[in-house]
Amino acid sequence: MKKGIKLLEILTEKKPAITKASRRIPALNVRPGMEVGAFVTIRKNKEELLRRLLSAVDNNLRRKQMSENNFSFGIKEYIEVPGMEYQRDIGIMGFDVTVVFKRSGRRVKLKKIKKGKVPQRQVITKEEIIKFMEDNFQTSIN
Repeated sequence: MKKGIKLLEILTEKKPAITKASRRIPALNVRPGMEVGAFVTIRKNKEELLRRLLSAVDNNLRRKQMSENNFSFGIKEYIEVPGMEYQRDIGIMGFDVTVVFKRSGRRVKLKKIKKGKVPQRQVITKEEIIKFMEDNFQTSIN
C-alpha cells in the first residue's frame, strides 16, 4: 500500500487520497476502517499526463474498456510510462487508470438532500468517448 501511494505521488506530483473499507470481507481479511486503496484526482495538466499514460499502452484501447461516462485501462509496469525511472524502494508494480467524463449538472443526481433526476442527455455514451479519444489523443479503439 505504501509503495503504491509513493508511486502515485511520483507519477502525478500530488498527494493521493486513501480509501478505507466500509464493511467486513472475511475472505479477503478486510475489516472496516482498513486502508484498501489510493487514488489521485487530476484537474490541471490532465491532457499531458493522460498522453503519457496512453503512450505506455501504445495509444490502443479496447471497446470493452469503455462504459458510460468513463473508461479504464491498466499499465503492467510503471517503468513503461515515458519519463519514469525505476525506483528501488518501490520495485516493479502496475496500476489501473480510470478517466471519468462529466457534464455540468451531475451533482443533482449525486447529492443527498433534494436529489433530482438527470435526463439521459447528461450521460456521455461510449461512442462519444471513442470519438473524443480518437480526435484529441489519436487513440485507436479495437
